[in-house]
Amino acid sequence: MSKYKAFLILAFLAAWIWAAIKPVYPDSWLLENYLVFFFVPLILITGKYFKLSDLSYTLITVFMILHVVGSHYTYSEVPFGYTLQQWLGASRNMYDRLVHFSFGLLLAYPIREVFLRIADVKGFWGFYLPLDVTLSFSAVYEIIEWLAAANVDSTAGIAFLGAQGDVWDAQKDMTLAASGAILTMLITAVVNWVYNPTFAREFKESFKIPAGDLPLGEERLKRWLRIK
Repeated sequence: MSKYKAFLILAFLAAWIWAAIKPVYPDSWLLENYLVFFFVPLILITGKYFKLSDLSYTLITVFMILHVVGSHYTYSEVPFGYTLQQWLGASRNMYDRLVHFSFGLLLAYPIREVFLRIADVKGFWGFYLPLDVTLSFSAVYEIIEWLAAANVDSTAGIAFLGAQGDVWDAQKDMTLAASGAILTMLITAVVNWVYNPTFAREFKESFKIPAGDLPLGEERLKRWLRIK
């Protein structure tokens, strides 16, 4: 492990320990941290076999720190969220909106790196698929919020949900996640356009159908049956 990766781990660990000390709503803190308990070990374990770039690990760490700060206060009561509320002239604490936007902004690039290196996607698909997956993850999280809030103590559920009375909260959160991912993919596309000499060619070729391409579905099944 490099010194920089060790620094990122220590930075997150320090933030997590701070957030775990006397959280405002302990039950809500626990709900928020189930995903932390799952994904942080997963990232550390997979990092032994598939290392991401320092940029990707930095973006992931920043997002996780934002998340644990929200878990300490609950998303709807983070002090900085009230500051954002004043700046934006909003009617609610805006920290949860910031984190959902940051979800797309900060995690779309690590997802893109995985697509490029494992699935070997190129051109347009290297920008579209990370956006698609980021939005899918955002929707899955909203479903998890709904299921958790519906099956735990009402006080903890409301604090965890953080809707603040907005019936369109889930849709707005997903829209912000998509907006953040779009912004990241646009920035990435501009960087590639400026510095990658094969960018235009790869983008164009990503729409071409390979020679000898055949339909799937029932056509593929028929070929399998003939072979068998």
